[in-house]
Amino acid sequence: MYFDACRFAENAWFIHERERGFEEQSIPDIAKEMFSCADGCLFSAKKDGLAHAGGFFATRSERVAESAQEQLLLAEGFLTYGGVTGRDLDTIAVGLREVLEEDYLRYRVDTTSYLADRLVADGVPVLLPPGGHAVYLDAAKLLPHLGPEENPGQALAIEIYREGGVRTVRLILAPGPEARNAERVEMVRLALPARVYTRNHLDYAARVVGNVVRRASNVQGVRTISAPLLLGGFLACYEHETEWRDA
Repeated sequence: MYFDACRFAENAWFIHERERGFEEQSIPDIAKEMFSCADGCLFSAKKDGLAHAGGFFATRSERVAESAQEQLLLAEGFLTYGGVTGRDLDTIAVGLREVLEEDYLRYRVDTTSYLADRLVADGVPVLLPPGGHAVYLDAAKLLPHLGPEENPGQALAIEIYREGGVRTVRLILAPGPEARNAERVEMVRLALPARVYTRNHLDYAARVVGNVVRRASNVQGVRTISAPLLLGGFLACYEHETEWRDA
């Protein structure tokens, strides 16, 4: 079992705050117990590594490690750097320690909660309780006049950017085959880069989203023109509703 560990510190914080029996354990001890359950992990250092770039793959298996080293040489670079600059490696080394500090994690979660509270007060449908790094808008609830083929999540993300230059991303949570009668959930994520934004920035983002919400019934859908089978959500092309109807 391999973890996607990019948010390991935030998860350890929520375990510390919400799980019975972990109230007195330190964040590093909780993280250590989490990783003791895994055979390895993949880690994007741009999240809980507090770095601008880079990441790593870790494994308990010497055989898997040897195979990964061969692939690294072919695709990224030598084993000791893997295509990442020494400066970025130093940043990751420091970030992995600082991200486990309780003061930082408390600030991180409180900042996200502040943005969520602002949006809720403005009547924006969000996923509650908020997480540690992002606020999720319920695009389907906000734009009920748009069907799935009109991509309400993408339409909302585009409109927020047009309104005030706030970059977001659409996320789709599709139910599995065993989840009969379950509806597809479309979210728009407002992710907060670590140690970047002030409260004034969050107030601005909340105002931008609120302005879009107040005219939500006028937001038009978008049609998917093309999307690769792999990572289609990241690389798809869309056409605005007025463009395809005029055509």
